Amino acid sequence: MSGISGSGIVLASNSASRKAMLEAAGVAFEARPAEVDERALEAEMEGAEPAEVAQALAAAKAAAVADSRLVLGSDSLVEVGGRRFDKPASREEAAEHLRFFSGKVMTLHSAAALARDGQIIWVGSDFARLRMRELGEDFIAAYLDAEWPAVSYCVGVFRIEGPGVHLFDSIMGDQFTVLGMPLLQVLGALREEGVLAS
Repeated sequence: MSGISGSGIVLASNSASRKAMLEAAGVAFEARPAEVDERALEAEMEGAEPAEVAQALAAAKAAAVADSRLVLGSDSLVEVGGRRFDKPASREEAAEHLRFFSGKVMTLHSAAALARDGQIIWVGSDFARLRMRELGEDFIAAYLDAEWPAVSYCVGVFRIEGPGVHLFDSIMGDQFTVLGMPLLQVLGALREEGVLAS
């Protein structure tokens, strides 16, 4: 699909799902992961709303990659039972997260930002609510046997496009947001910037 002009954009991420979304949408891009201390930024924003933190992280990633082309940064945060969760650091922590999530509603916040020459020019975000079914210990063990370490890179410990779909009873929200980026908003912003044909 044509519609992108010039040499495309820079994706400040190595996320497989974000790359797949852009590829499927026909957006030309170069992946160049940003070096951002996410935990330090989150600590600075202690007490902020999850949506604000996701937006700040997305903006920090976009600004960290200096380029004259548009740079797209994106981030996702999960909130369950009033607690914010990051990517699991180990299989044991992933199992702990899944036990806590079991039977609860997860709010997933996904944000994106565009920068040029290190300056933020656009920020957008969206959220989805996912109701996780009751998970048994045998299921959690089998699930992690199949999905670890792939889900170590996934906030919420799931890939909705894969076996992670078995975790949920219902999902309310945009599929792209669940995949980790508010893609429709991003495409709109790229059209506004003249990078995509309107």
